[in-house]
Amino acid sequence: MTHQFDAVVIGAGAAGLFCAAQAGQRGLKVLLVDHSEKVAEKIRISGGGRCNFTNRDATPAQFLSENPHFCRSALSRYTPQDFIALLQRHNIPFHEKHKGQLFCDRSAEDVINMLLAECEAGNVTRWQPCAIQGLKGPREAGGNYELQSDRGLITAPQVVIATGGLSIPKIGATDFGYRIAKQFGLRLVEPRAALVPLTFDGEAWAPYAQLAGLALPVLIETSPADATPKQRKKAVVFSEDLLFTHRGLSGPAVLQISSFWREGQPIRINLAPGVDLPKLLLRAKATSRKLIANELASLVPSRLADAWASTDPALQKPISEATDKALLGLAERLSDWQLTPNGSEGYRKAEVTVGGVDTRDLSSQTLEAKQPGLYFIGEVVDVTGWLGGYNFQWAWASAHACAQALTPAR
Repeated sequence: MTHQFDAVVIGAGAAGLFCAAQAGQRGLKVLLVDHSEKVAEKIRISGGGRCNFTNRDATPAQFLSENPHFCRSALSRYTPQDFIALLQRHNIPFHEKHKGQLFCDRSAEDVINMLLAECEAGNVTRWQPCAIQGLKGPREAGGNYELQSDRGLITAPQVVIATGGLSIPKIGATDFGYRIAKQFGLRLVEPRAALVPLTFDGEAWAPYAQLAGLALPVLIETSPADATPKQRKKAVVFSEDLLFTHRGLSGPAVLQISSFWREGQPIRINLAPGVDLPKLLLRAKATSRKLIANELASLVPSRLADAWASTDPALQKPISEATDKALLGLAERLSDWQLTPNGSEGYRKAEVTVGGVDTRDLSSQTLEAKQPGLYFIGEVVDVTGWLGGYNFQWAWASAHACAQALTPAR
C-alpha cells in the first residue's frame, strides 16, 4: 500500500515536531516519522529535566557555522519572544535562571506535550517507531519522493530531514541526515562533538584529579600560548563556572569552549578572574607568616590552593620566605593556566554536534537544499548554538522557516 502526503518530516525531535505542527496548521497533510518509540528525548533530558527551551537574548552572534550569517534570516523571523508566547498560550510556567536562559518551572514534559498538542491541532500523522529504509528522489521515482518504510511505501513532493547530529547515541542519534545529504550530492562540514567535557592525559592530570568535584568561576579561551595581543583580543572568551573531574574539566565554561576547541590546541584559563593576584600575594608576603597555600586559600578555593602549592617545592613554605619571582610565577599560572586537552568525552557526553550539512547548499530563507523539495532543519545543519538554550531556538526558528515554505500538493 502507498501512503501519500504533502510533506514527510523525518525525526521527531524539537525541530521535527515543531515543523510538522506548523506545516500541518497551514493546511498541509503531514507525516512525521521517527525510528525511536519516544519523541523528543533531547528535550526530555535537557536542563536537568526542565528543558532550557530558549534564551531570551539569542542573536546570531551566539551561533557557530562555517557561514555565520546563514542563521540570521530564520532567527529574525521566529524569535525567543515568539516561542515564549506559544508557551504562554499553553499556560506553561517558566523562569529565567541565568544569562537569559529560560527553563520550565515543572518539567520538560510540558514542552513535549505542547508540541504534541500543536501537531494534533495540525492533524499531523505520526508513525513511531518507524524506520525509513530508503529514499528515492523525484527523478528516480517519477515526480515525487519515495520513502520505503517498515510501514509501507510513502510518497510526497517534499521531505524534511530533522534527524539531528551524532550526540548522545544512547537516545537514538544516528548519521541518517548526513547520509541523505551525501546521497543527494550535498556537502558536509565535518561533524565533531561539542558542548562536551574535555579530557587530559592520565599522568599529566594526576596532580589535578584530586580536585574532582571542585567548581569555581573562571574566564576561559582557546588562544595558543604564542598568540599575539591582537589575536587574543579576537579570541572567544567565556565567563562561566568550571568543574574539575577525575578525567579532566567540565562545567559550563568548558562545555562552551569545547565547541571552539580543536585537537592539539591549548586552552587558557583564568582561575581567579577579577582578583589582582600579584598585588595581593606580594602584600601578604610583607604582612603574613602563614604558609603560601593558606594565604592563597583566601583568594581561590582552598582545595585549589593546596593542589597548586603541592606541585612546586618553592611554594611549600611560609609566604614571608618566598621569593617575589616564585609568587609572581604562581600568580601568572593561576591567572593564565595553559593546558592542552588530549580529547573530549565524545558524542556519548556531547550535548550537540558542530558541523553538518553545509549551509552553502541550503537556502537561508527556507532551509531547502539545492535538491528541490528536500529540506534540512535543526542540529543536522552546520549551525550550532552556545550552551544556554540557543540550540533549541535554532530548532524552533529553522523549523518555522521551513514550515512556511512547504506547500500543499497540487
